[in-house]
Amino acid sequence: MKPTEQLHKLGQSIWLDNITRGLLTSGTLKRYIDELSVTGLTSNPTIFDQAIKKSSFYDEAIRAKAKGGQSDEELFFELAIEDLTQAADLFLAEHQRTNGVDGFVSLEVSPTLAYDTANTIKAARDLHARAKRPNLFIKIPGTPEGLPAIEESIFQGVPINVTLLFSREHYLAAAEAYMRGIERRVAAGKEAHVESVASVFISRWDKAVMGKTPESLRAKLGIAIAQRTYKAYRDLLASPRWKKLAAAGARPQRLLLASTGTKDPQAPDTLYIGALAAPETVDTMPEETLHAFADHGVVSGAMPVDGGTCEQTLAEFTKAGIDIDALAATLQKEGAEAFVKSWNDLITCIAGKRDALRKAS
Repeated sequence: MKPTEQLHKLGQSIWLDNITRGLLTSGTLKRYIDELSVTGLTSNPTIFDQAIKKSSFYDEAIRAKAKGGQSDEELFFELAIEDLTQAADLFLAEHQRTNGVDGFVSLEVSPTLAYDTANTIKAARDLHARAKRPNLFIKIPGTPEGLPAIEESIFQGVPINVTLLFSREHYLAAAEAYMRGIERRVAAGKEAHVESVASVFISRWDKAVMGKTPESLRAKLGIAIAQRTYKAYRDLLASPRWKKLAAAGARPQRLLLASTGTKDPQAPDTLYIGALAAPETVDTMPEETLHAFADHGVVSGAMPVDGGTCEQTLAEFTKAGIDIDALAATLQKEGAEAFVKSWNDLITCIAGKRDALRKAS
């Protein structure tokens, strides 16, 4: 049995952290589904920027669409929705088999809206309606301005992938927004079932402190943060408040472990995957990490529901001068800024291709 299948049987969903038109047209994504237990995928501006910039797969579509009067941003969303609806259709069988729990793809609102609540709500509603797929998440960042947009979107029945979370506290804020949205639905007599995931980024923690702590702590911070957050997740699912919502028909906002590709060249390439195995969660993996884990990964058990030794480990980082809360805020801010940069690069790339293809034709 492949390690990826073992992970799937443990109860953790494997999602691909990538989407390109080439993955779809070559049959590679279908093969990942059939052979590597992949049951969903995520996208972000950086992924699309690289996909469009480094291939010609999109040229024909851009050439055809360039004749219209839409903006470069609108052209991007047309391309992205074409890709993601095709991917969603490939995962539809899994979505139906799990009664709507798994088999999702994700499309992000413009990162420039990270601090704009009203327009984030509108964009999430409009993008989900355009895609016309039940298994498509709209990604909204868990910034302070994003949280009320998450609550309102859940209330409106839009499935949400909360992104750019970095800590237990970020996760709990996202979970609170999700539960408030569900509670409002129940109070209004609406169905309590609206799917959501909360995406906590892992590897960026270790990258941020690399060379700033004793060697004995190398590549340990991200895993400790994940363990602490997983404990909070399990505690929340055992709480009276959640049990009341579950009795009304609500489903858990699953914890999603993101950014699980190893960035430290001295650490194992499957470091985070094996350490973060846990039932009722999702792990999004870059292609390289997916292949590495399928080849030589090891599933040795699940993360401890009580957090294991995470608090002792985090205390060692504090002793070494790392302010965990301050770093979480910095990572979220830097993450939002990085996505805006990728977004601007993406729009510039589309504009350049659009002009070049128009002139060539």
